[in-house]
Amino acid sequence: MKPLEDYLIVDFSQFLSGPSASLRLADLGARVIKIEKPGTGDICRTLYTSDLIMNGESSIFHTINRNKESFAADFKNAEDLKIIKKLLAKADVVMHNFRPDVMKRIGLSYDDVKAINPKVIYAEISGYGNHPDLKDKPGQDLLLQSMTALTWLTGNQNDGPVAMGLSIVDMLAGAHLAQGILAALYRKTVNDAGALVQVSMLESAIDFQFETITTFFNDGGELPVRTKSNNAHAYLGAPYGIYKTNNGFLALAMGSIPVLAQLLKCDALLQFSENKFGLRDKIKKVLATHLKTQNTDYWLAILEPADIWCAKVLNYQELFEEEGFKVLDFVQKVTMGDGYSYETTRCPIKIDGELFISEKGSPKLGEHNKKILKELM
Repeated sequence: MKPLEDYLIVDFSQFLSGPSASLRLADLGARVIKIEKPGTGDICRTLYTSDLIMNGESSIFHTINRNKESFAADFKNAEDLKIIKKLLAKADVVMHNFRPDVMKRIGLSYDDVKAINPKVIYAEISGYGNHPDLKDKPGQDLLLQSMTALTWLTGNQNDGPVAMGLSIVDMLAGAHLAQGILAALYRKTVNDAGALVQVSMLESAIDFQFETITTFFNDGGELPVRTKSNNAHAYLGAPYGIYKTNNGFLALAMGSIPVLAQLLKCDALLQFSENKFGLRDKIKKVLATHLKTQNTDYWLAILEPADIWCAKVLNYQELFEEEGFKVLDFVQKVTMGDGYSYETTRCPIKIDGELFISEKGSPKLGEHNKKILKELM
């Protein structure tokens, strides 16, 4: 039995942040009913990140909405709203990621839903919380990365701001919402009380940087400085970074420079008897030049037996050929209600050694209306 079986989650969210939270809860056994607008549904159905079309819709939607049901309903239709409220009366969790006041205008705010279902856990993600000057701004990942200084940690010193190549703030906010929901569900079993769980993308992006922000606060307000080359962490010294080799790339984490000098037979490194933070640009320049002289596997054969923290830098094709990936059994095939199948990743969580997988793919818009209406009648 999966840990969240018998819990019902009614999910109004769309795009990435909210659906990523309900995906994780669905993986853990919860029944997730996705409420979508008739005709168009979740905007993510047509949010394409490439030319790939899977069964008529975007790969993002299929990835993040597998293992869910879809119920199409129009908030502006009185009969549809009445049906939605019947569904909410049965829900353990209600969640959304609309801008503040949207659910209030519909008549489905926390207070409204609590009047229907006093012990409900009501969970919401916003871009900026209820701050009057920010709440109406678009809560979009790139904008949040930019507004929270996250873009000054990636790339090299002279690159200017560099965004991360994933919708990281969306995923963080979704993870935080799932954590809050799980905590509220636990409290509900103990105290028999509902809860309002709130997460903002702004706070999630700031929390993500707790390490660097704490350093900033206690280091005289000095801004983080990326190295001129091979940067991988603005607050760590050499050799920390990624280096080009003769045939690929090599990642080096923390390590003693004198030890590296001996192992790599790099006489130019011997001038750095101490790994001082201020020397990291010079050290990295020497390392970058030296590591280009041999193939990646040549260096790994020297460094790994000496317990130096290093790794080959892989792309997707190389990753999926690695035996270390294959033994994870991380790919699952899921099938939609119309028979369309696709491969995707599974839940990364294991409990008592159990892998949480499901063969159920993403739903077609309104696919489960008849089933859900029959249950409500």
